[in-house]
Amino acid sequence: MTRRRTLTIAVFALLILILGNASGQAQLTKLNVGYSAISGDALPAWIAKDAGIFEKNGLDVQLVFFTGGTTAVMALVSADTPIAQLAGAAVVNSVMAGSDAALVVGGVTSLNYYLMGRPEIKTAEQLKGGTVAISRFGSSSDFIARYALQKVGLTPGKDVTIVQIGSTTARVDAALTGRVQATVVNPPASIIAQKRGMTILADLPKLGLVYQHTSVATTRKYIREHPEIVRRYVKSQVDAVHRIYTDKEASLRALARFIGRTVERDVLEKTWENLLNEAVLPRKQYPSLEGIKTILATELKGKPGKPEDFVDSSFIRELDQSGYIDGLYKKR
Repeated sequence: MTRRRTLTIAVFALLILILGNASGQAQLTKLNVGYSAISGDALPAWIAKDAGIFEKNGLDVQLVFFTGGTTAVMALVSADTPIAQLAGAAVVNSVMAGSDAALVVGGVTSLNYYLMGRPEIKTAEQLKGGTVAISRFGSSSDFIARYALQKVGLTPGKDVTIVQIGSTTARVDAALTGRVQATVVNPPASIIAQKRGMTILADLPKLGLVYQHTSVATTRKYIREHPEIVRRYVKSQVDAVHRIYTDKEASLRALARFIGRTVERDVLEKTWENLLNEAVLPRKQYPSLEGIKTILATELKGKPGKPEDFVDSSFIRELDQSGYIDGLYKKR
C-alpha cells in the first residue's frame, strides 16, 4: 500500500469519526428538567448531568431550579419543564386539583429529614412552649414537623407552635439566632447544622415512615406524546442511582457542583452516605404506592384517591423485567 493511499484512508477514517460524533450530538434530545430542592435528594439528577449519564441516554438536559414545589409543578403542567424532580405530595395535590401529572420513578421514598433543636436543647421535652420553623403551611416540611413532634410525644399547636420561616438556610439561621427553638432539615443542611452545634431530636428515617418524597414526575399527556423521551429519562435515573451506589467520587463531584464547592468534603461525604439505604433511595426506582398512601392518609384526609391514580410505573417495570437493573449491580 502506497504512503499516499495510507494517508488518504487515514483522513477518510478521521472524517467518518468526526461526522459520526457530530451526528451523535445532533441526535441528543433537548429537555428542560425542573428540581425544587438544594439537597442530597436531588443527587440522581445532578449526577446524571455531571457524569454524562443523560448524554449517554440521548438527552441534552438543562436542569432548572425552582425555589418551591408549587412553582415546579406549575412549570411541569405547563410543559415548560415537562419532567421534574419534586416532592410526591406536590404531585398528589396537583392531580387532586385536576392536573394529569404522574410519578414515573420513586426517587427518595423516605422522609430523609431530622428534627433539630438549638444547641442548648438536648431533649424533645425541652421544646415545650417553644416554636418550630417550617418553610410554609401545607408543605412537606410542615407535615414532617408535625409527624416528628407527635412521634416524640409533643402536640403541635398545643405543646409547640409551628411558624413559617422559609428556606432551609433561613430556618437553620432562625434556630441558631434564637428566633425559634427547632426546625426540620435534611442533608446537607442537617449535617452543617449539627456541626454548628444543633442537636438531633428525631431521626425521621429511623422512625420507619414510608413516604413518597423526592420523585420524578411528568404528565400523562407528555407520556403519550413522547414515550421514548420518558423511557430514556427513566433509564438515566436508574443509571444515576447505580452510579451513586458504586462511585463515591462521582457523587461527591456532583454534590459539590450543585450545592457549592466551598462545602467541606466531610459534609458532602455524609450527604452521600445518607442516601446509601434501600429504604431511602431504592435501586429499583418504583414509585412508592405505600408512600403515596401515607400522603393520602395524612395530608389529604377525606379526599378520595388510590395510590395507583398518581403513578405510571410502566417504564421502570419495563427496565426491571428486562433484567437491566439486576444486571447493573451484578457487574460489581
